Amino acid sequence: MTDTPVIGVLALQGDVREHLVALAAADAVARPVRRPEELDEVDGLVIPGGESTTISKLAVLFGVMEPLCARVRDGLPVYGTCAGMIMLADKILDPRSGQETVGGIDMIVRRNAFGRQNESFEAAVDLAGVPGEPVEGVFIRAPWVESVGAAAEVLAEHEGHIVAVRQGNALATSFHPELTGDHRVHRLFADMVRANPETES
Repeated sequence: MTDTPVIGVLALQGDVREHLVALAAADAVARPVRRPEELDEVDGLVIPGGESTTISKLAVLFGVMEPLCARVRDGLPVYGTCAGMIMLADKILDPRSGQETVGGIDMIVRRNAFGRQNESFEAAVDLAGVPGEPVEGVFIRAPWVESVGAAAEVLAEHEGHIVAVRQGNALATSFHPELTGDHRVHRLFADMVRANPETES
């Protein structure tokens, strides 16, 4: 275990900079990751929001999809927000043609479930594992989780829909905590990385 893990942010699309800032505030060394050799150098990875189909295609194009899937299967701690949640789902209810996922969480996700861009909203979310007041969730063309398997733990719901899930070393939220200035969710993920026995001392 190391007190200062190296956590990458998949820097193909989305709000990469905000995640890097939030991870640094959670006492991690934060690095952008675009290529397989950069993936090899991190103890954990954040998959940010954006457009899940585009992220999927770019990950294949940059040669990072296959090694990322392998590392997640081997226990790499990974955290997906919004489109990143879709990327971590074992199944998408309404996938685009050719869309691939990394998998890692036994859940079925519905894309854009909370509506289009102009229907974005903020809401207080009670998130298990995060002490203190509810987390302010920013929902932008956000997915929700239709159902989870027995191995997945539901951490939060909003209006009866699952919006945060954890399974082993994989964490996913429908919303964007990196946009709020509240770094508690990133601190939760950094602690998951620190607790991972594969994290080098």
